[in-house]
Amino acid sequence: MTEFFDGGTNNQRKRAIEELLTNFSQQKDAWKHCLFFITTTHNEYVIMFCCTVLENLINRQWVGFLGSDKNEVRSVLSQLLLSNHQQMPAFIRNKLVKLIVDIGRHDWPHFYPDFFVNILQLVQQPQTVILGLILLQTTSEELACPREDLSVARKQELHRLLLAQVPTTLHMLNGILESILEKHRSMVTATPPPSPTHGQTASDGHVTTSVSVISSSPIPPGSILSNMFKSPQRHVETEQLPPLDTSSRLVAQLALGCLSHLFSWIPLSRTITTPLLSTIFHFAAFGCEVSPGSTGSEGSSSAATTASVAGNQALGVSAMCCINELLAKNCVPEEFEDYLLQMFQQCFYLLQRITRDTTTNVSGNRLADMNDSYVDKFTEFLQLFVSIHLRRFEAHTEFPVLDLLALLFKYTFKQPTNDGFFSCLEIWGTFIDYLNTKLTTRSSDRQAVLARYQEVLLSLARQILQNLQFRYNQSRLDELDDEVLDDDSETEWQHFLRQYLETVAKVADLFPEETFRLVGEPFQENVDIYLGLERHVVTGGKDTACSGRCLAVTAENECRRLHCSLRDLSSLLQMLGRLSHHFIGEHFMTQFTEARALIHRLIETVSYGSRVKLYEVKTSVDGVLQSDFIEVHAQAFAAVKAYSAWLAQFYVESKVDEMQRLKCTEMINTVVDTVLPMFTKEPVAERVAQSAAHLLLSVFTTVKPPFLLHLSQVQTFYNAVSNGLLAQHSKEVQLLLYRSLSNYLLLGWLCCGEPQQEWSVRAASHQAFVKQLTLELCQLRHVTHLANSKTMQEEAKPCIKRVLHIVADLIESMAINGVSRSKQICYQSVEEVIQTTSFLFPIYIRQPDVTDEILGFFMATFQCLRVQMGVSFTEQIIRTFMTLFTKEQLTEIIQNESEAGLKVIDRFLKILQLIVQEPGSAFKAFLPNIISICMDHIYPIISQKPTVDIKPALYELLHELLQNNWRYFFKDSVLTVLKAAQNDENVENQQQFIDIMQAFGQSFLQPDIAIFKQTLQTLQDLNSKWKLYHKGIFRETMLYQFLTVLLQVLVCRSHDLLQEEIAVTVYNMASVDFDTFYACFLPTFLAGCEGIDASQKAVLAQNFKMDCDLPSFSQSLQRFVSDLRYYRLCNSSLPAGSVHF
Repeated sequence: MTEFFDGGTNNQRKRAIEELLTNFSQQKDAWKHCLFFITTTHNEYVIMFCCTVLENLINRQWVGFLGSDKNEVRSVLSQLLLSNHQQMPAFIRNKLVKLIVDIGRHDWPHFYPDFFVNILQLVQQPQTVILGLILLQTTSEELACPREDLSVARKQELHRLLLAQVPTTLHMLNGILESILEKHRSMVTATPPPSPTHGQTASDGHVTTSVSVISSSPIPPGSILSNMFKSPQRHVETEQLPPLDTSSRLVAQLALGCLSHLFSWIPLSRTITTPLLSTIFHFAAFGCEVSPGSTGSEGSSSAATTASVAGNQALGVSAMCCINELLAKNCVPEEFEDYLLQMFQQCFYLLQRITRDTTTNVSGNRLADMNDSYVDKFTEFLQLFVSIHLRRFEAHTEFPVLDLLALLFKYTFKQPTNDGFFSCLEIWGTFIDYLNTKLTTRSSDRQAVLARYQEVLLSLARQILQNLQFRYNQSRLDELDDEVLDDDSETEWQHFLRQYLETVAKVADLFPEETFRLVGEPFQENVDIYLGLERHVVTGGKDTACSGRCLAVTAENECRRLHCSLRDLSSLLQMLGRLSHHFIGEHFMTQFTEARALIHRLIETVSYGSRVKLYEVKTSVDGVLQSDFIEVHAQAFAAVKAYSAWLAQFYVESKVDEMQRLKCTEMINTVVDTVLPMFTKEPVAERVAQSAAHLLLSVFTTVKPPFLLHLSQVQTFYNAVSNGLLAQHSKEVQLLLYRSLSNYLLLGWLCCGEPQQEWSVRAASHQAFVKQLTLELCQLRHVTHLANSKTMQEEAKPCIKRVLHIVADLIESMAINGVSRSKQICYQSVEEVIQTTSFLFPIYIRQPDVTDEILGFFMATFQCLRVQMGVSFTEQIIRTFMTLFTKEQLTEIIQNESEAGLKVIDRFLKILQLIVQEPGSAFKAFLPNIISICMDHIYPIISQKPTVDIKPALYELLHELLQNNWRYFFKDSVLTVLKAAQNDENVENQQQFIDIMQAFGQSFLQPDIAIFKQTLQTLQDLNSKWKLYHKGIFRETMLYQFLTVLLQVLVCRSHDLLQEEIAVTVYNMASVDFDTFYACFLPTFLAGCEGIDASQKAVLAQNFKMDCDLPSFSQSLQRFVSDLRYYRLCNSSLPAGSVHF
């Protein structure tokens, strides 16, 4: 063993040693040698190897082991552990503990009756208490939720046995923790600790109420509130924490660990006593300690003191784990609610304590010096309380919920880290969601509930808005990164901002007017500064230090203030955009005046930004202010976009008021005049261009007033875009603008009857627009040698890919809101593109990058325009596909496994999905060919490959084919239904149906869990809609096969994540005929099971209760599978010639 782990041993020698050790471990009496070695050697490698051999013996061969040999193994291991546990390394001690517990898992109480008694005796002895606690926790871990190597009956027996020991165990653990506190109270008496209020400000000697979060009135003595937040009365105040020695700290840590695991599985009951809870909370208070080394007091603490405080803080973390395990239980017996109230009393006292201001550090924030894990656990406690238990007590008139929220408010804004702060915001979000639910179910009390919580929630919104502003919080906000993207494609700053905005938005859902006032004040202040900057822009000449347009604000302090103001304006613009839904729909008329003033201000801001172009002005702080100006202008565009729905509603509502219509028209004109110059003149920053393009898309798609078509600047823009104006912009901006211009011509205008829609004019404009966009592509049809010239094909590829991508995007965006007339115009415009693409497809069939764009275009066309295309034209294109995608072509692409090639086939299969979904009878003619492509060309190639990217698309196509074309296989007339009842069901295209179902069955034999789940859902959908499991062909030829495969999957545990879904599927299949399932299938399945004997099969069949409801059936199925697995394990571990009972 030493040679094996020596760094100088080569791999060849290691393999040889490994082979020797493996052969040794497989010998019949290897365990005897291991017992000898383990008791005589001091080599740690040898001891661990011997433990591994014995572990394999206990877990796999223990059932067939002789009783005397079992006693020998148990005796040697117990004696070795008891005599050497203090000297041996922890990993060896823990391994030996695990072996003894594994023995107890099999033999207690029948063959090892004193197993648990011995553990409790060890716990009671000071010399062995540490070993006893380790054994106790390991027993809880291994016996409460044992692994699959036990039968269900044995698992239930162990659970019952452990529950019987819980009262004694909890009492003993409480006694240990109490004795530790009592032992060290003498130290507190001999050496008085610091004052409980040491380092705290005098004003924080009591909790504040939440009527105003900054109120300082004391709580009236004798009220439930004073009782709720006072220290739990014991012999000593919990602030006077005893200085624990290392040994006591370790024992306490282990005892709390035991409690934590016990609480994770035992039910809430009176066995969890008041003294036990009080003891746990005394240890929870240890987490409130602050290391003297982090204070601002004179001198530095010793290393020993610092380590002692850190150890005590770790005890606090463990105690909070115990508390949170109890709170995580949603089902609370009525008799346990008093204990919950006691827990809340003590936790709220701790919350009051840790949120007090302190003078022991510069910030005055105790949380900044506390253990991070303790703060996390306390936050978890608050989350559990609010999400699970607040509803139990909030309605109680004497429960101090407002005072709790006041403490939560302080706790939230004292968080030293952003992650901690976000977790607190989640708690507030949960509370607000709870209020919304309460207001929905109890609408009669709405005003009273809102009045009760108005001040605290508005205080929350006010403080969030303040923390969000650089004006108040620059040092912390500047630390946030705004460049690196996370997994959600957000920078740290964007994530931070979104969390803040969403919480304020939740408050605004309850108090919209008040929240808008909170946001409006700083917005108005900052936008005034922004709009006033024009007078500080000067034009420099040759004789000045600055050439061109320059900002006259040059002082460092002024530049910093301007930077903060611009950053805050950007954030507030996003906040206003996030709250736009409060002004539309049913709120439109009641909030009209405020909304019009706000939107007028926003439009004024974007108009000013486009006119003055501050982002082009030179500043004394290179780059900083320029990026601020860009961000403000972009966010101003985005804010106006958020109110495009309001503009649309304003345009509709102003139909009867000419004066209001003129005002609305003026606002829309101003927006258009502001946006278009962003693209018609010199290039602007990409950030601004994208935001402006999104705004134009909203105006042309959501508002779409008729008069825009006749504006000269709009007509000029159409012409310029058609002639290549946008080539200088990014692809994203180009797509947004093309989509805007196309949608305006295709979608129905607001407030216009059919005669006023000007469809003919718009159709002509759209055709001209698309023709100009696609001119270069369509000309390729007339290039004579394109099919034979590789050079010409390469030169044409960029044009093909670009134009097809644009046109596909135009079609898809129109389809979302387009009516049939819109689709007809769109088809007329792209008809030539479709024909040209059909011509190009065979030429580029072996170039996956182009083929992918071609198929993407056709997929958009089929998805949105297949009715307009007509059957004959569609049939022509589909036949082209069928001709090009030959079996040889598909085989070559799949076997090469190139990403681009597989993506092409994936697109092709998705196009076929659209065809099989079409209800028209004309499209049914394609079904035989589609089935042939799937089952004859593609499926045979991919069926044996464990993972292929196109598998999901193929199985989804087969799903849609059956779901939408059931009558292709089953003629559901009255006559056939009657015949089916007589087991004379007529199935057309029977072999194709069988092949498809076999493909589904084959997917259950693959390791891909996503495909497995997809197929389960397919079968369930087909059964739900078409009664698949009831069909005679399925019941007679497939049902047994599917049930057998699914049960084997459960037994093998190859897809454990889908246990529930598989059980539901088995139940639905069995429910077709439960009598046949229990009487025929189950015995047949057991007869084919290997590795179990006849008596075990009989027991399995007997224990499978003949229930017909899903919960009971699932429970019986789980027991059946678990016991079958256990029997196989037992039988495989028995030595040859063993007698079976």
